[in-house]
Amino acid sequence: HSKVELDAISYNAAISACEKAGKWEQAVQLYSMMRQSDAELDIITFSAAISAYEKGAEWGNALLLVSAMAWSKVELDTVTVSAAISACEKSCEWRRPLQLFSLMSQSRSEADTIAFDAAISACEKDGKWQKTLELHNLMAHSKVEPVTITSNATISACGKGSEWQQALQHFTVMARSRLESDTITLSAAISACERGREWERALHLFGTMTQRKQKTNHVAFGAAISACEKAGEWQQALQLFSRMVQSKMKLDATYLGTVASS
Repeated sequence: HSKVELDAISYNAAISACEKAGKWEQAVQLYSMMRQSDAELDIITFSAAISAYEKGAEWGNALLLVSAMAWSKVELDTVTVSAAISACEKSCEWRRPLQLFSLMSQSRSEADTIAFDAAISACEKDGKWQKTLELHNLMAHSKVEPVTITSNATISACGKGSEWQQALQHFTVMARSRLESDTITLSAAISACERGREWERALHLFGTMTQRKQKTNHVAFGAAISACEKAGEWQQALQLFSRMVQSKMKLDATYLGTVASS
């Protein structure tokens, strides 16, 4: 049998198929085979391979491919860089997404919602609320429409930085826009109020969850109870705890200890 030489189109199709099917290891293996062949690597090759590494949370290899694109004189595009940023976000590497944003500004590619979401989430996970706000403002300046996930991460980051006023400001802006807040949004806002010792605001937000018939979670209950406990509002804390018991939510020692200390 004669040996069939695969061309770039065949390799790209196979790599993309594996990547889309979530078979990232097979996609990477095909990419390695392609590199060793005479087939020319192009933007489709790199995009599929970087997306595969993103699915495998292999941020280091995703960044190596971004560098390889420069060596191969393949121009960066939005989809490729967004996938690399997303890979870094999953690995909690907040500095890398910002570096990739810098690369995007140097090239002709523009950051999209996916890129901003991933970068903001990376900064939020590492508690870098100032960077999160910078990116959120840049997103608005770039006229890229935020989604609920973006605003949730921004509110959460402000809460972690004890910037409850900033968190509530973003919550208010979100409410005025077309963005629909969810359980995560309100839980993040309640947590921000708890950190800022704003127990009345925390209870108001908790009440909003109930009015909207949104599903309450451990984060919302825990933050609201803790806010009341810190303010010495033991009756409010007990009422919330009772509601938590009635909701048949699984309790642990943390909640019992908070109520006991109030």
